Amino acid sequence: MKYEPAILETENLDRDGMFMGGPDPDTVSLASVTAVTTNVSNKRSKPDIKMEPSSGRPVDYQVSVTVIEARQLVGLNMDPMVCVEIGEDKKYTSMKESTNCPYYNEYFVFDFHVPPDVMFDKILKLSVIHSKNLLRSGTLVGTFKLDVGTIYSQPEHQFYHKWALLSDPDDITAGCKGYVKCDIAVVAKGDTIKTPHKANESDEDDIEGNLLIPEGVPAERQWARYYLKIYRAEGLPRMNTSIMANDLVDPYVQVQFAGQKGKTSVQKSCYEPIWNEQIVFTEMFPPLCKRMKLQIRDSDKVNDVAIGTHFLDLRKISNDGDKGFLPTLGPAWVNMYGSTRTYTLMDEYQELNEGLGEGVSFRARLLISLGVEILDPSSPDITSSTEVQVEGVPNISETATGKVEEFFLFGSFLEATMIDRKIGDKPISFEVTIGYYGNEIDGVVKPQTKGKKGGGNGDEEETELIHNSSEEEMDDDGDLTSVATTPPMKPVITDRNYFHLPYFERKPCIYIKSWWQDQRRRLYNANIIDNVADKLEDGLNDVQEIIKTEKAYPERRLRGVLEELSQGCSQFISLANKDQNQSGRTKLDRERLKLCLSEVEAIGQQAKAMRSQVKKSTVRDKLKLAQNFLTKLRFLADEPQHSVPDVFIWMISNGKRIAYARVPSKDILYSSIDEERGKECGKVKTIFLRIPGKKGFGPAGWTVQSKIEIYLWLGLNRQRKDYLNGLPNGFEENKLSKGPGMPTSPPISLTYMMKQIFQLRVHMYQARSLFAADSTGLSDPFARVFFSTQSQVTEVLAETLCPTWDQLLVFENVELFGEATELRDDPPIIVIEIYDQDTVGKADFMGRTFAKPVVKMADEHYGPPRFPPQLEYYQIYRGNCTAGEMLAAFELLQIGPNGKADLPPIDGPTDMERGPILPVPLGIRPVLSKYRIEVLFWGLRDLKRVNLAQVDRPRVDIECAGKGVQSALIPNYKKNPNFSTLVKWFEVNELLHPPLNIRVVDCRAFGRYTLVGSNAVTSLRKFIYRATDKQANNYSTMDVCCFLYKKDDGKDGNGKKKKRKKGDEPEEEELDESMLDWWSKYFASIETLTEVRNRMLVYPKELESEFDNFEDWLHSFNLFRGKGGDDDDQNVTDEDRIVGKFKGSLCMYKVSDDMPRDMSFDSNMGMFQNIPHNDPINVLVRIYVIRATDLHPADINGKADPYINYISKQLNPLFGKSFDVEATFPMDSTLTVSIYDWDLVGTDDLIGETKLDLENRFYSKHRATCGIACNYAIHGYNVWRDPMKPTQILAKLCKDGKLDGPHYGPGGRVKVENRVFMGPTEIEDENGLKKQTDEHLALTVLKHWEDIPRVGCKLIPEHVETRPLLHPDKPGIEQGRIEMWVDMFPKDMTAPGPALDISPRKPKKFELRVIIWNTDEVVLEDDDIFTGEKSSDIFVRGWLKGQQEDKQDTDVHYHSITGEGNFNWRFVYPFDYLMAEEKIVISKKESMFAWDETEYKIPARLNLQVWDADHFSADDFLGAIELDLNRFPRGAKTAKQCTIEMVTNEAEMPMVSIFKQKRVKGWWPFVARNEEDEFELTGKVEAELHLLTGEEAEKSPAGEGRNEPDPLEKPNRPDTSLLWFLTPFKAIKHLVCTQYKWLAIKIVTALLLLAMLALFLYSMPGYMVKKMLGA
Repeated sequence: MKYEPAILETENLDRDGMFMGGPDPDTVSLASVTAVTTNVSNKRSKPDIKMEPSSGRPVDYQVSVTVIEARQLVGLNMDPMVCVEIGEDKKYTSMKESTNCPYYNEYFVFDFHVPPDVMFDKILKLSVIHSKNLLRSGTLVGTFKLDVGTIYSQPEHQFYHKWALLSDPDDITAGCKGYVKCDIAVVAKGDTIKTPHKANESDEDDIEGNLLIPEGVPAERQWARYYLKIYRAEGLPRMNTSIMANDLVDPYVQVQFAGQKGKTSVQKSCYEPIWNEQIVFTEMFPPLCKRMKLQIRDSDKVNDVAIGTHFLDLRKISNDGDKGFLPTLGPAWVNMYGSTRTYTLMDEYQELNEGLGEGVSFRARLLISLGVEILDPSSPDITSSTEVQVEGVPNISETATGKVEEFFLFGSFLEATMIDRKIGDKPISFEVTIGYYGNEIDGVVKPQTKGKKGGGNGDEEETELIHNSSEEEMDDDGDLTSVATTPPMKPVITDRNYFHLPYFERKPCIYIKSWWQDQRRRLYNANIIDNVADKLEDGLNDVQEIIKTEKAYPERRLRGVLEELSQGCSQFISLANKDQNQSGRTKLDRERLKLCLSEVEAIGQQAKAMRSQVKKSTVRDKLKLAQNFLTKLRFLADEPQHSVPDVFIWMISNGKRIAYARVPSKDILYSSIDEERGKECGKVKTIFLRIPGKKGFGPAGWTVQSKIEIYLWLGLNRQRKDYLNGLPNGFEENKLSKGPGMPTSPPISLTYMMKQIFQLRVHMYQARSLFAADSTGLSDPFARVFFSTQSQVTEVLAETLCPTWDQLLVFENVELFGEATELRDDPPIIVIEIYDQDTVGKADFMGRTFAKPVVKMADEHYGPPRFPPQLEYYQIYRGNCTAGEMLAAFELLQIGPNGKADLPPIDGPTDMERGPILPVPLGIRPVLSKYRIEVLFWGLRDLKRVNLAQVDRPRVDIECAGKGVQSALIPNYKKNPNFSTLVKWFEVNELLHPPLNIRVVDCRAFGRYTLVGSNAVTSLRKFIYRATDKQANNYSTMDVCCFLYKKDDGKDGNGKKKKRKKGDEPEEEELDESMLDWWSKYFASIETLTEVRNRMLVYPKELESEFDNFEDWLHSFNLFRGKGGDDDDQNVTDEDRIVGKFKGSLCMYKVSDDMPRDMSFDSNMGMFQNIPHNDPINVLVRIYVIRATDLHPADINGKADPYINYISKQLNPLFGKSFDVEATFPMDSTLTVSIYDWDLVGTDDLIGETKLDLENRFYSKHRATCGIACNYAIHGYNVWRDPMKPTQILAKLCKDGKLDGPHYGPGGRVKVENRVFMGPTEIEDENGLKKQTDEHLALTVLKHWEDIPRVGCKLIPEHVETRPLLHPDKPGIEQGRIEMWVDMFPKDMTAPGPALDISPRKPKKFELRVIIWNTDEVVLEDDDIFTGEKSSDIFVRGWLKGQQEDKQDTDVHYHSITGEGNFNWRFVYPFDYLMAEEKIVISKKESMFAWDETEYKIPARLNLQVWDADHFSADDFLGAIELDLNRFPRGAKTAKQCTIEMVTNEAEMPMVSIFKQKRVKGWWPFVARNEEDEFELTGKVEAELHLLTGEEAEKSPAGEGRNEPDPLEKPNRPDTSLLWFLTPFKAIKHLVCTQYKWLAIKIVTALLLLAMLALFLYSMPGYMVKKMLGA
């Protein structure tokens, strides 16, 4: 085995070309981090070092949603509000009255503490509701939903200023219901999010181009039906106990998708339920919800419990490429895993069944298929609702999922060691299960299918076996029982923590027969890809390691890796196409195969092409690209359709299940083709068993429950002939005694006849960067080494995180079974665990690593190249986190026939002080060379109290490799925390760059001292003094060239022109200057305004991150104290352990070097020349706070009242304030800016704070005291802020850097150190007079200072930095951001000028006068009840957006029959307007109880509406138009030319701005949406808009309506006064003649008939009498 020798000296490697004279460097894999990589004889597979399950542990999340505005909401005259809901939480915006385009700008934050899977499956739903109030729930306009995982997978985990498209869930034919513009961000603990800077408004008004959908999703999403067919399930666990035998399982399937739930029917008391139902979801496609959750649940009167859960990831079963396919799956079985199959009333692992965390046993399998159909909304037969439907489906044929085959699983336990002592010494056995076979407790549910066999223990039930192939004859053991459990055995003590099982030469075996559908092809293809990916991953790790340790030729290794990758890809293409006609292949199989073939082929070709482009300079970039290949391959290898379930291994002690391991079946699946075979099939694998469920989180889960060496083989029963081939040779099989006719039954144990005896030598040299396990922030580490059944410990070293044990441990008489040659190539692994010794109680676990020994057989010579072995680094893991590294070597020496006499001698203890402890022998311990380490002691900062006492007299101790130096004592920390002696040095004999420990102690009275905190510098590599920098002194080596910097003329010329113009036209100047201020420069820099020429840099993050923390020569080392955190992400909890900072620096160099000394070399300062003194210094600190953004709301109403100075109710407040603070370094070196929420009662709440280290900035060579502006000006808003002019700064920099220059020459040139720069030479003063100056030239040099040889570095420009605000209680989650900058001026220099005025712009008062002259073609709404004419009683209403309550109405033009109306009516709207931001500023109280007013900034938009007035019912809304006062279509000259185009086709129209035009008159259309949701023209208005400033309006006032002053004349309306007389006749005529004509005729006829009848009745008696009397 070849590893990296732990020499980090690059020189030797370069000299020898390649260490150890090995083969061509492309082929040698240099050591990867875990040294257990290369397998030689391939009988053992690589163990997995990380112990803890990563999923399932809850994490903090924060989801922030800003609802900005909504547009194009469908509906007339609505009062909309937006509801944001995530899971169960709902929050509402305020309600806006009568508008279709409300503007909210409200911010909501949701906090969660849940596992990632749960978080990412939550659905975020935005819905718009209108007219909701206390009494009624309001009507839903439309909704939009997506899952949180989609947001989290966006770049920066956010959608910014995007439009969500609303659709109606009850009517999918309706189309778009409007848009909501919002920002959504999801932050997990420890994420930082950058807010993109605001693009200009007009871009975002392009709704179609900024839809809220992930990249690659089409803008036009269609509705689709998702058909999930659920056929049947099998293998459900027994849910009944013996007491309540009637309590059978009543299963049903519940499916959740996109916030909706569907359920199948319940099958009563049934373990093999058959549903044959399909659940139909209607949802947009592609859906913005990634996973569908399927659960088999047990229906119960009290509460239903989940039996098992499976997630369908839609990304894995579909592809959106050109040759892509819709989501499809199956029909296929999916396996569900969860808690153990034993039934208990209180299942402690129940949440595993809900799909949280890794399942610890098989629960059931479910036969499903999924199909998607895109709907055509225009077809008539479509149901328009999105309710979930459940329908029946026909039964599915037996063979649809593939032919059932008999599988055979064999396993042999070669070793079981490291069994946790806590388990107790009751007999221990191991159980192996695959699906529902092999589980003893289950007493297997018999599969109903023919040809399947229940493999319960001794259950020999006669089932018919199908004999259909000739191969089956070798295997006629029809009644072979499965042996799934090893015989129980009492454990034996290894040491105080662990037991082992005494297997010795007899190794127990298990075997299980099981019957599954034969879908091996799926697994084979996945294995081939995984195989390629594994090789690629190892190779890439190698390359990274080579780069990290600065070895030679990383590019050669990378070329080798890419070569291997392209070969692997072409192999896949040749193999994957086989068995195409196998039964049970689904559509997904075919599509995935096509996809994998094309993707893998593409990767292969890219890798080939990339190989030739790999150069030394491009290695890192190409490495990143190769990482992308890796993620793509891993994605392709993940097979969504399962076949054979995974294998579980359980350790059972005394009938109790203790710990488990899960082995994916594809990893142990056999194939005759190497590439297709699982990577652990037929190999010995080291497995660490884990505690199941929640208990496995954190430290409890890191102790090994048991380490087993197991051999596993899974394949078809008929391929069985070579299933034992991979075992270490030299065994005999022991079988169950069967009749003579059963020759082929597998062994129940193996007896090894061959045994080799070894001596193991473990050379433990040192470890570094270990975990801090004690409250002091240090540990008392010792290492425990396990090999086979033995263990030994090193000595304990007190109080260090970087122990150098320098100790040899010898394991005598280690017995290993198997052939000698195999053991030489493939020895078992060694486990090393590191513990922290505590005086009381058990030692704390600090980490673990593995190693493989170098083996020497008795007949080999002990000598180069393999012996003595080299020391190597091994990465230590604690749970899933790295926790340091260990430097050690391991050799395993065979004891031959002559006993130990043949072994190489051990040099006895050289120093008697250490007693019997053996040091690492000379041949192995490294050759040392002499280094000198110089330490710069600057000072200590922010020391916290130790044991309640303040630190008063601290001192720093530096220790490295046993040598060290102490700083001077600080006599009074409060008065001056800096050291008096700056530089000290010490020498070490070392080559391995040992870690350096910094410890701060506080000297108390009586010679006592207390440890304050410590820091271990793990690698001194960055502090190595490289002599190459010095060569720059000899100018001969530099290529001197002449740089010509020409300022980009366009800009400059433009600037000059502007100024010249100023000189000529004073009135223009006034406008220009009043318009431009510091804020113009700021908005220009963040690109919302582009006319301004002076820019500054706005950094989206802290300045420190741009200029690596200003640690150019002064470094800050955090001092830690207290235990390390037991959290997933160690970095977060470390924050709480910081007790202060040590400021200083280190420098390390080989002593032998002739140090170049130049004349001014100060020997006291060593390598630290030219650094300033550290005496206290007074500084004026000027802090400019511009604004805060995205603050976390602190008040109940979802707002905060933030103040550095008090501003009411805002989450994006503008502060615009500067503060002057006098500070004395080093005492006041940290500036904290906090933002509080102001409360009327009680204390103010901290929203967040940010801390700046001013001292490092002050002393940095980047010159962070005052940013360098991009232009030099002596007056105006861009005035030069620094008390030193550019020429003075340049002169000082040249002097400090011992540079030649600056020499100013004629023609605008300046020369510094052989570089020439160009620039302008004139400047204007306030009066516009030109003067000669060199300042522009000097400024040009300063702006390009990084190009100066030797001393050049980027100088800090004029800037604004954006710093995250953090809250101590919520570490790692941003509470908002603050934009600010800091200037610092030393008091001993010229005083700076007054602070820049950055106070927020005061809005300017304007008055908008709108005269409504006439309307035309207004739709006629009323039918006159009497006259039947269509008419409208027209009036016009208008308001400025955001000021609905100040709406104004004209009078009513009654009874317009033509849609024409005459008004001559004036609206007057005073408003406050910010020119620069193009926003109206409104202040109003949010509610009657509000303490004070809230300020809103709202786009300037005028709304005009036309209404029909009704006396007795609500007025009818007819149409509206919204004009953006900054850009609206120019009015048409006549009513004829005014068309609906002006609204629908704005882009083509000529646009005007009222702020530029001042006065505009014309015709504009009114529009409304009709039933089909399209705009239609509902009228036209002739209006005149006139804009005046506040002063102008005062000078020429005008009345509202037609009132004085400046009254308008009455409109000339058609006369309606006579109507009252004429109306009755007119009305009667109308009624009789037109409307009720036939009715009138009928009535008249009826009346006549009636009269005749009445007359008849009246006169009849008389006539009768007459007749009768004969009169």
